[in-house]
Amino acid sequence: MENLLEKIRAGEIPAEPVVVISNKPGVKALEKAAAYGVKTEVIDHKTFADRRAFDQALDTCLTSNKIDFVVLAGFMRVLTESFVKKYEGRLINIHPALLPAFPGAHAIKDAWDAKVKETGVTVHFVDSGVDTGPIILQRKVPVLPGDTLETLEARIHGVEYEIYPDALRSVLRGKD
Repeated sequence: MENLLEKIRAGEIPAEPVVVISNKPGVKALEKAAAYGVKTEVIDHKTFADRRAFDQALDTCLTSNKIDFVVLAGFMRVLTESFVKKYEGRLINIHPALLPAFPGAHAIKDAWDAKVKETGVTVHFVDSGVDTGPIILQRKVPVLPGDTLETLEARIHGVEYEIYPDALRSVLRGKD
């Protein structure tokens, strides 16, 4: 998230960050967003009876802030089908694997455990499945002979910082 805000501030992504929302209070992303002058909101999923009620609160926040796109960065909640349908084509996620391989929350470890020779990063539109939406951009990351899970994870995160801004620029160009 901070990387995206930095790229926007530098004029490298033609966007205006409207609000940063976290489902967990006290996370550093909220402090970092505030330091960039971006409005922040906490919508704590633990305070809602179910996913639908949480998603309704999330939608209310997004609607009141008149957003065009929802860009997920470290948001580890599965969204309801009705929420996803409302934001179809405007809801973007990044995933640390070459989808469709290794969907879900533990993609890097899953790829490591499978002993693949390469993995990567995918930016995709969110659909009602888990990490199944249309792919915007992918980049491969080789698994090197001397890698540990930690070194592979660090390289994947480095690629995430490169690919997410590229994917957002591509999506925003398509909006014009």
